[in-house]
Amino acid sequence: MKFKSSDFMFQLFALLGAIILVHAIYVAIIRPNADALIQEQMAREEAGETYIQQRSMYIVLRDYEQEACFVLMLWAMAIMGLKARRSMRERKLLDQALLNVSEGTPILPEDARDLSRPIQALPEEERNFLLPRALLTALQRFGSTRNVAAVSNSVKEVCETEGDRLDSELAMVRYITWAIPSIGFIGTVRGIGEALAQAHRAVEGDIAGVTVSLGVAFNSTFVALVISIVIMFFTHQLQLMQERLVLDTQNYCDNNLLRFLKVS
Repeated sequence: MKFKSSDFMFQLFALLGAIILVHAIYVAIIRPNADALIQEQMAREEAGETYIQQRSMYIVLRDYEQEACFVLMLWAMAIMGLKARRSMRERKLLDQALLNVSEGTPILPEDARDLSRPIQALPEEERNFLLPRALLTALQRFGSTRNVAAVSNSVKEVCETEGDRLDSELAMVRYITWAIPSIGFIGTVRGIGEALAQAHRAVEGDIAGVTVSLGVAFNSTFVALVISIVIMFFTHQLQLMQERLVLDTQNYCDNNLLRFLKVS
């Protein structure tokens, strides 16, 4: 199955949509509330009040690194959602009788063309799914070679090629999964750098700036690692779904086609 330009356009618009949605939430909700809480805490410190500082999610999420992590998370979720939807659509074909073969009826090489017609009559999108491609390849190979072993190998090759293709298409999701912790570490470096730049103020007794900067360092890593764990879970679930689809397709061909093949 050739890579379609629609996949690229979907990924592009999914990225733009994620950027707009996350930035709107940050501008409207997260950053105003976080800034208000920080100003309140600094005012209390300047007044010399003794209080227990509450850990607010607004402050944990307020920085640009966390915003970037959420953008990438939504982008990865959109890509995985598209692939999961396609896998579920392909799986529905496994419940259909694409081959009109009665139990115990042998399939001869002369029957391959007639059995191929219902599959070729499927809509173009469904015809490009794994199961129709595997069945058509097997029937064409059987009609031309009259060799059951060659047909079995052709089904195996189609399924293995599809498995490799599905795995390669997850490269972008794997890159995002790697990039999110890296962005968190960038926030850590930025926060520590800002804290060191204000070390002289901490020596003078003003630790507010250092506290905020260290918060950036630790919060960005915390959020990035949590998001990375979530994405890895869904990535493995998607990969498992795709691997099962390939294996079930091969089993479908074995049970509904290969065992009926017979060379007269």
